[in-house]
Order: sequence, then structure tokens, then C-alpha cells
Amino acid sequence: MDVRRSRDAAILRLAIGLAQGIALFLLQKADESKTWPATQPMLYAPVLVCVLMIPLLPLAALSAMRRTNLLIWTAVATVVTAILAVHAAWVGAAPDRIGASPLSPPLFLATAAMLFIAHHLVQPADAAGKPVAPYEAYFDLTWTNGVRLALSLAFTGAFWLLLFLAAALFKLIGIEAIGKLIGETAFAFPATGLMFAAAVHMAVQLTEARAGLVRGALTVGLTLLGWLLPLMVLIGGGFLATLPFTGLAPLWGTKAATALLLSAAAALILLINAAYQDGEEPPHLIPRLAARIAGLLLIPIVILAGYALWLRIDQYGLTPERVIAGVFLLVAIGFTIGYALAAVKPGPWMKPLERTNPIMAAVCVLLLIALFTPLADPARLSVASQVKRLAVGKVMADKFDYAFLRFDAGRYGREALEGLKASANPEIAKRAGEALAPDYNRPSRAPEAPKKLDLSKIKAYPTGARLPDDFVSQTWGEDTGSICLMSGSECPALVMDVDSDGTADVLLGAGGEFDVFQKRDGQWRKTAVADTACESPNIDEALKAGDFAMIEPSPRKDLRIGGQSLLIRPSAAGCQTASPAKADRPQGPPIAPGPLSSAPF
Repeated sequence: MDVRRSRDAAILRLAIGLAQGIALFLLQKADESKTWPATQPMLYAPVLVCVLMIPLLPLAALSAMRRTNLLIWTAVATVVTAILAVHAAWVGAAPDRIGASPLSPPLFLATAAMLFIAHHLVQPADAAGKPVAPYEAYFDLTWTNGVRLALSLAFTGAFWLLLFLAAALFKLIGIEAIGKLIGETAFAFPATGLMFAAAVHMAVQLTEARAGLVRGALTVGLTLLGWLLPLMVLIGGGFLATLPFTGLAPLWGTKAATALLLSAAAALILLINAAYQDGEEPPHLIPRLAARIAGLLLIPIVILAGYALWLRIDQYGLTPERVIAGVFLLVAIGFTIGYALAAVKPGPWMKPLERTNPIMAAVCVLLLIALFTPLADPARLSVASQVKRLAVGKVMADKFDYAFLRFDAGRYGREALEGLKASANPEIAKRAGEALAPDYNRPSRAPEAPKKLDLSKIKAYPTGARLPDDFVSQTWGEDTGSICLMSGSECPALVMDVDSDGTADVLLGAGGEFDVFQKRDGQWRKTAVADTACESPNIDEALKAGDFAMIEPSPRKDLRIGGQSLLIRPSAAGCQTASPAKADRPQGPPIAPGPLSSAPF
């Protein structure tokens, strides 16, 4: 009976995979040829996303869920996914955007995440026969299916690597048929769907037959990961303990405080779960204590993340990125409340975590749905926020980002521009009308104003030499031409006369070469590079030892062709050590003759 069920499941999985591959091929050809249904984005988008995502549900649960419940769940998932895709196509639709072009990559990632999380709430509930399953069921199925997915993707990738290898081998003997075959989408899509389905079936069979082995490997991996929790606690605790002495200014100065703090919170949440696992066997005392401390550390970290996000929104309004960051913040707040309560509540170690995780998983599903519907669409919320700032005078008409409404906010942005075009403010109406013009291009970013650089870390040579005063005081634009200047890091500088004109030049060290700066028309500019095709010398040691000097260039001619000079430079094979006659003369890094040879010395 089990053999028959396995055979039936294999046939169904292969049929689903083949049908999925054929459907994706047909959709791709329609998009490529701009024919129906690609010419109808509101139809094409839901069909494409559903064909790509929904078959994964029956592939994963075909032999595990009751057929009726699986059909109902697949139908519900299809409807929700189609709604998300229709909304995305509606927002991104434009006369020149058909097929898949109105859809943004985040839609596919969010849909995949939403379906994965939701499926691992539904399938354990089906197995348990009640709406809420035991926590162990959620844990086991989620991690087991994660392993199955990884194995299936690896198998499919290996399949294609072998095909590419076969194509390369046969091409060696003049047979290119295999290469042409695998390059055809008519083969690639069905073959990929079929092989992925076969891989899923084999992975399911393997993990069911070797459940103990898989569970043991997961336990070992998560236990090792859990031992990183004490380290993360030290990092987080040290960071928080240092803040009173440094203040928040350095943190805000990164301009990525929210993302960094939320990443730290996510790391703590992940490692707490790695230590807890299914809760059956508490880990060693050290990870147990670290988990309780981590649950409490989440509170200040998430508060700081929220404060950082609020500051940016208060100063500059909402953007799609800040809306998404706000959603991550809501998720972090939910986990923080649950984990902090688990940390302080007496009784079994971190037991309330078992309620927090399924609840927050359901919250994540709802938030993902909200993000890709009008409820919390990042573009809609951002447009409303920015237009309001313009209306109340927080941003002036000539400083407002009309390009964001035109190019980055989809339909919501274009509709907002239509409204601004009718504004009573003539400046706003004029600029909104310009932004709606067909030939309107995104304004280029204004170049950063020249500024003085901190050159205090540059060490000048020979010993006792100083960088020229006007070099130090000069204001520099965005592109200085030197890593040393742009990074503000420690680097050596040679103050020497390169062209024998009696004026000192500056050679800034950059790895194994020097950027040559000379004064031209009252400004210091990079005019050449001193490098070598040979093995780079140990510049630091040579400079400290005083082993450098300007030398005459090698008597080698260059090639002039078409009015341009082509430089003849030694290759690595042409490198020679100094002759004995020159061994007593200090040898510095050679100045590249080409760039300097064309300078008006």
C-alpha cells in the first residue's frame, strides 16, 4: 500500500512539475512576443505569479495533508496570491509596460515568504486536526521542509551543471546539438519543472525514511548555532554599555542605524530559537542564561531602532524603504514583547516562546499581504506622506522630489502628479506638469560641493618633509583620483620633484603604486600613476629605510600610431633586478613613463 501511495505521489508530483514548466514556457513566449495574455497585465500578472508559486504547495504536502484540505488551502493561497499580483500590476502598469514588466522583484520574494510561512501554519494544523498544532509540529515541519527545499534546489542546480558539462564536452568534438537544446526555453522550462518535482519527491521520501538522521543533523546544526548566542549577547550588551560614553551621534551618523539595529534584533531572535529548538530538551546552562539575557536586550535595541526610524520619518517623511522598515519594526516589537516575557516569567525555560512564534508567524503573513495591497502599500503611503509635506510647506516646491512620484511610486505617484498639476501654487503646478511630460528624465544628482579633506593620517617622506600647504588646504571634489584621499586612511606620501621643474610634487601611496599629483592652473590634480608590472616592492619598509629616489627612465621607445602614443612597458617576464653597477644606488618605484610623457613638463 505504501509503495502504491508513493508511486501515485511521484506521478502526481512529476505531472505538476511538467505542467508548471510548460505553463511558464508559454507565458515567457507570450511576454517575449508581446502577445496575449502578456498584453493584458492585469491577467498576465496573477497567472504568472500563481503558476510560479502555487505548485510548490501540493509538491510539498501531497502525501502529508488530507486531499480535501490541501485543495481548499491551495485554492485560498491561489486567490490571495492573485490579489497581490493584480494589485502589483495595477500599481506598476503603464502604456509601455506589459507582460511581467509592471511586477517588481519584491513581489515574488514577499509572495514566496508569505506562502512558506502560511503553509507551515496550515499543514501542522491539518495533521493535528485542530486550528493550533503543538509547537513541536511547527518546528519539525518548518525545518524539515527547509532541508527538503535546499536539497531540491541543489539537485536541480546539479542537473543543469551536468547538462552544461555535457554541452561543453560534445562541443569539443564538434557536436553542438546539446548546447543548442539546453539553450531553448522550450526545453529549459519543462525540464527544470520536471527535475525540481522529482527532487522534491526524492527529498520527501528520503527525509521520511531517515527522519531520525535528519532530526539528528538539524539538532547538531542548531545546537552549534545556539552556542553563538552568548557571543551575540556580549556584542549587544557591549554595544549598549558603550552608548552612554559615545552618545547617539555616531550611531545616527551611519545613516543606517535602523537597518543595523533591526539586523542585530533579528540575529538575537534567530539565535534564541536555535538554542530553544523544539523546547523538549533545554540546552547547556550558558545558552540558557544567554537566551534570557538576549530576550531583555531586545528591548533597548528595538527601542533605539524605532527612535532612529521615527527621526528619519519626522525629518524627511515616508519612503517605500521606511515603510518596509516600519513593518520589520512591528515584527521586531512583537517578538521582543513575547521573548522578554519569556525571559522573566518563572517556570519552564522560555516556554512562552512557543506561543509567540506561531502568533508572530501569522502576523508576518498578514503584514506581507497588507504591504502588497492598498492597505499598506509602501508607494501609496510614501506618496501621501511626501505630498502632505509639500502641502504644509515642510519642503519647498523647488526642492520637492517630483521624479520619485513619476518613476518610483507607480500609479499612486502619477495620480499624485496629476493632482499637483492642478495646484493653486503655480510653481508646484509647473513642475508637476514638467514631470508628467513624456520626455521628462530623472534629474541627475547634483555633484557634491568641493570640501577640505582630513590629511592628518598621511605620512610624508623623506623624513622631515611636509605636504605642501596649498595641497593640504585645497578643497576636493567627489572624484579625487586617489584612494588615499577618498578614504582618509593612513598612507605614505613622497614629496619629490617628478619632472625636474624645481617644484615639489606629491606621490600618494595606493597599495603597490603611487598616484602622482602636480599643480596645474593653481589646482593640485592627479596627472600620472607610478606602478610596475613586476612584483610590487615592500613600500613601507623601503620608505622607512630611505630606499627610494627619482631615477632616469629606461631607454625604451614608445610607439606612436594614429597620433597617439602607445606605451611599451615590461611584462612580468621582462622584469629584471638592478644590475650590480646600480646596486649601490637607492631604487624607488619606477614612474610610469606613459602618462607623464604626455604631460607638458
